[in-house]
Amino acid sequence: MSAKRIAILGSTGSIGRQALAVIAEQAGLSVCALAAGNNVEALAGQIERFAPSFAAVADPRKGQDLAGRFPGVHVFSGPGAMTDLVRASRPDMLLTAVVGSAGLAPTLAGIDCHADLAIANKETLVMAGAVVMAAARAAGVALLPVDSEHSAIFQCLASGRRGEVRRVIITGSGGALRDHDDQAAHDASVDDALAHPTWDMGRKITIDSATMINKALEIVEAHWLFDLPADKIDVVMHPESIVHSCVEFQDGSVLAQMSRPDMGMPIAYALSYPNRPPRRFAPLDLAAMGKLTFRPLTGRYARAVELGYEAIRRGGLAGAVLNAANEAAVEAFLGGRIALGRIVPLVEELMNQTPAGVEVNLDTLTEADAWARRQVNDRLAGPARRL
Repeated sequence: MSAKRIAILGSTGSIGRQALAVIAEQAGLSVCALAAGNNVEALAGQIERFAPSFAAVADPRKGQDLAGRFPGVHVFSGPGAMTDLVRASRPDMLLTAVVGSAGLAPTLAGIDCHADLAIANKETLVMAGAVVMAAARAAGVALLPVDSEHSAIFQCLASGRRGEVRRVIITGSGGALRDHDDQAAHDASVDDALAHPTWDMGRKITIDSATMINKALEIVEAHWLFDLPADKIDVVMHPESIVHSCVEFQDGSVLAQMSRPDMGMPIAYALSYPNRPPRRFAPLDLAAMGKLTFRPLTGRYARAVELGYEAIRRGGLAGAVLNAANEAAVEAFLGGRIALGRIVPLVEELMNQTPAGVEVNLDTLTEADAWARRQVNDRLAGPARRL
């Protein structure tokens, strides 16, 4: 039996690197294509080790250099490089591990190529869930979640029928600032917000965890992936990051998926589904751990998570505005132009201005995305302005 051919978008990022580590130790998987941003040296090392036939980078000059170093590899570059790579490589499975709305076009290209999707790019579904899910259903491709929370839900759902689900419970660590009061969190430095206590993730996702707007995005993602209304999705704080999510069924049974906070597990599960190949890992020692704690969301965290429910209730373009406004606000925080505590209120303000009754298609979603980014930048206009 031939190996499953996998294309990875975002191969030099945290998820991409861990996916390649999984592929290296797992039989039956091969790499056919790798796409990165501008980290060409890291990408070159991956090409040397995994020998893909296709590669992509953002900068055309760096693309030329890479093509010169690897004459047997077809290198794409420029704004549409990832989409071109997907269409040329026609993988069996596409792992979307890029951050933000940049994953939308190549995801749709993967569906057009009838590639199964391993989704680590939650922003694509938050922005354009209606379009992506309809296209995937029409093409008959599988969508396999890579986020630890949604992988947990997916695994627990295997124990019952969808009509038997009473609710799903998404857990959240609370991020680096969970023990800070509201004022300290509002004024936190970039370094403080990036110091996640349990997960090793990229910068944007780690900031989303610090504000807990990542749970708002995950609520919308769960809505689309599992066809769940807002009132069947709950979120609780779980600092240990051992229980990744739970599913409660109508008979009162609650199934939880547990593992150490290691993204290798959900990545391996998605890439090898429906199989569970053996992996080398440290066993989960619950006795040594002693306790697992849970608590409700309050204060700033409850406000952030409410944006996910609001996006589902509003429908239309609300998800696109939620995602784009947050991306732009996080970028502004990382650039020192805005305080961390302004991210959620700014996103909330723009969501409240989202026009209703607009037909949802790629054009209107793209326009809403651009509008939200402009609105954030307009509010921050001026030299060295920090709100």
